[in-house]
Amino acid sequence: MAAVRIPDAPVLPAVTPPAAVTPPEGRNLAPGLAAGTGAMICVGGSVAVSGVLAGAPAFTAEALRYALACLILVALARLTGRRLVRPRGAEWLWLSGIAATGLVLFNIALVAGSKHAEPAVLGVAVACVPALLAVLGPLLEGARPRPGLVAAALVVTCGAALVQGVGRTDGIGIAWAAVVFGCEAAFTLLAIPVLGQHGPWGVSVHTTWLATVIFAVIGVLHEGPAAALRLNHQDWLAVAYLAVAVTAVAFVLWYSSVGRLGASRAGLLTGIAPVAAAAAGVLLGGPAPRPLVWAGIAVVAAGLTLGLRR
Repeated sequence: MAAVRIPDAPVLPAVTPPAAVTPPEGRNLAPGLAAGTGAMICVGGSVAVSGVLAGAPAFTAEALRYALACLILVALARLTGRRLVRPRGAEWLWLSGIAATGLVLFNIALVAGSKHAEPAVLGVAVACVPALLAVLGPLLEGARPRPGLVAAALVVTCGAALVQGVGRTDGIGIAWAAVVFGCEAAFTLLAIPVLGQHGPWGVSVHTTWLATVIFAVIGVLHEGPAAALRLNHQDWLAVAYLAVAVTAVAFVLWYSSVGRLGASRAGLLTGIAPVAAAAAGVLLGGPAPRPLVWAGIAVVAAGLTLGLRR
């Protein structure tokens, strides 16, 4: 889940999902809702900052972003007494899958897709994720999809699509949009089997250092070992903001929300990201939302109300 923002995924060994991932009926949902909402506000509000890095060496900037986020997470985990566990066995595959698809390939798809599709097209691809989480999330959690949550996810998807709007694209752009969709879903789905063992902090730490390694290798090969020297002070500020707010903070909040609410309910909250992006645009001096955007916000609110009631 990165806002600066597949080939066939390998079949991963089955891991028994921890019961803690699926919240029992009657649990207080407020902490999970607050965490997920905070994560999506961070992601949605980062759109303007991401544009600062348009002319920067992208792979090197991403490597620095995830490296800084990982250092922050490790430092905070030690200060707060949280224990980070070393992955074992199949856990390496799940965590590597998150890093490779949800972080690395996702960002590559955004950059490549933007050359063939307008941002709204890629945004709509991300907006379709709640429906997939509502179907596949419960299966990974050892439960059955709930029709009410699937319906609510479809409503949120429609609302988010209205907020994003439509854009022009070609066949290659549609293909990259499909990759963006799959990677965004993988960011949550592949974490479910390891959240019980590693928790939000452990999953965030391991995926960020793995992404750092992958991006660093790509950056050296494609941009050269001295690419970091081409970053100006605005680029460094953008990298720092993305590392702190959109990675270190947002990752922990999001995985905390998934652990408390389950993937189905947490997935509904992704509809908040485009709303937050629209609000951030206005706060930064952009025009007021058009009537269609307001209609989309209302539809997102209706979907959230439908899906988050007990």
